[in-house]
Amino acid sequence: MSTQTLTQQNFDEVVTGSDIVLVDFWASWCGPCRSFAPTFDKSSEQHPDVVHGKVDTEAEQGLAAAANIRSIPTLMAFREGVLVFAQPGALPPAALEDLVTQVKGLDMDDVRKQLAEQQAASDTTA
Repeated sequence: MSTQTLTQQNFDEVVTGSDIVLVDFWASWCGPCRSFAPTFDKSSEQHPDVVHGKVDTEAEQGLAAAANIRSIPTLMAFREGVLVFAQPGALPPAALEDLVTQVKGLDMDDVRKQLAEQQAASDTTA
């Protein structure tokens, strides 16, 4: 499967409508972004069950701002609509493969439980 262009118009639909979504926030002028692109593309071919989306931060400045992107490339991973990973910097192929494996192996019931506990704790301290 090839990578998919994500925009303000389709971002939420893709993230909430797919089991696993990796999102690469990038720009054409960014050297590390260009270096990471082949790794990300290869991952999309190796994992056709995972949506690999790309957000051009120049064309989608509002989306980049909403995602709080401060450095590119930034990689985010969503599982069942939940953000489970976000990190700036280009990952080497082995690290990206490890990330995909970890995201696939997540117990989402446990993740949701932890998120609910964190929310409850922050509600009591706010």
